[in-house]
Amino acid sequence: MRDYASTSYWLETCRDDLTPRPALDGSTRVDVAILGAGYTGLWTAYYLLKRAPSLRVAIVEQEIAGFGASGRNGGWCSSKLNVGIDAVAARHGVVAAKALQRTLYDTVDEVGRICASERIDAGYARGGALFLARGPEQMAGLEELAALYDRMGFGDRHRVLDAKGTEERIRVRGAIGSIAFSAYATLHPGRLVRGLARAVERLGGRIYERTPVVGFAPGRAPVLRTPYGEVRADTIVLAGEAYLTRLAPLHRALLPIYSLIVLTEPLSEAQWKEIGWRARECVASFRLTIDYLSRTDDGRILFGGRGAPYHFGSSISDAYDRHEPTHAMLRATAREWFPLLKDVRFTHAWGGPLGMPRDWMPNVLYDRALGIATARGYTGHGVSSTNLAGRILADLITGTASEITSLPMAGHRSPSWEPEPLRWLAVRYIQAAHGRIDVRAARSGRPPSGRTLAEWLSRP
Repeated sequence: MRDYASTSYWLETCRDDLTPRPALDGSTRVDVAILGAGYTGLWTAYYLLKRAPSLRVAIVEQEIAGFGASGRNGGWCSSKLNVGIDAVAARHGVVAAKALQRTLYDTVDEVGRICASERIDAGYARGGALFLARGPEQMAGLEELAALYDRMGFGDRHRVLDAKGTEERIRVRGAIGSIAFSAYATLHPGRLVRGLARAVERLGGRIYERTPVVGFAPGRAPVLRTPYGEVRADTIVLAGEAYLTRLAPLHRALLPIYSLIVLTEPLSEAQWKEIGWRARECVASFRLTIDYLSRTDDGRILFGGRGAPYHFGSSISDAYDRHEPTHAMLRATAREWFPLLKDVRFTHAWGGPLGMPRDWMPNVLYDRALGIATARGYTGHGVSSTNLAGRILADLITGTASEITSLPMAGHRSPSWEPEPLRWLAVRYIQAAHGRIDVRAARSGRPPSGRTLAEWLSRP
């Protein structure tokens, strides 16, 4: 049997029995059948059963609850999406963009509320976030972000800090300023996803593990097909994020991009005193190549980022979860940020695919005539936005009138990604070019121009 605890530090330390639940054993009929026991599927099931306790809800999972991105992420509960609020405003109008942003702020608190009400010990800590300018080349990005939120009417939600103010919060080599946001939290992803699974079962939902979905069909009685039988329902929900691309009809719906993480051993009190970081804020910089940090509740530093190469044909494999060149780069970068980590041991390294839609906007869709719902495309911001997506789907499926069903991500359908080999050529080019742009900016002290082909291609 697969050693699920070795998938990530989060599953290793989730304080839960990872023995798979029984697989589907023969065909069955329910009201709602959900593909995927990650955050999207579990939040959807949770809110469905809260709104309509008599519903028969079944979740079909290829591995175990939390095996995918829900059990491998950086532990950020974020009040933003990967797509910027300015891009949302350009597409959907300022009023809609503001409504979405306000809902994202509330969603961070909603996740904490459910953790408390369901007694899920996910280590939820609402410490905010710090986006650091590590050098003059990153100040332009900081200033643009602050101006954007000011312009949209959310100036009271952030504070710009100079070098001294930043150092009072966290001491990172090269940090000359930061922008602090209040509506962020950190948590233990493994305990959250496993706790959600138990909450769904307490409400009457069924979870079948080690049961891959090999196909689906719409219609009056839509169906999820597995090797062990069919799950027929009034509605099926496709909630597999990057793994949905393994299904032929959805192969180009998302781009599987690998995000990798390294983790230190627990630091001593003296080391933490030197670093600061008492509030356990989410931390990142303004590099194009993406970095994200969190402080775990047992005193470790998590350092994550991109860098692993995109694989031809959007392929996904367990072998891609570890990429030593990228993991080595992340360890070196962590030591660059925090010189005291020079002799600190890194105990864990893992990774996994996230799902990126063509226009960066998450898709939350329900076609009642076809009996198919889906939520996908969080691009690494799924810990909180899956909660919102689950609430939207629950409202749409049960016919509940609510403000969230008119948000821009509801009903949004992203265009498909380009076919291969164009997809591979473009993504590999952008990945390499962003790295070169970051290096050039750090050396020159000047921000990226925004006019390079790679930057143009990567705009939403």
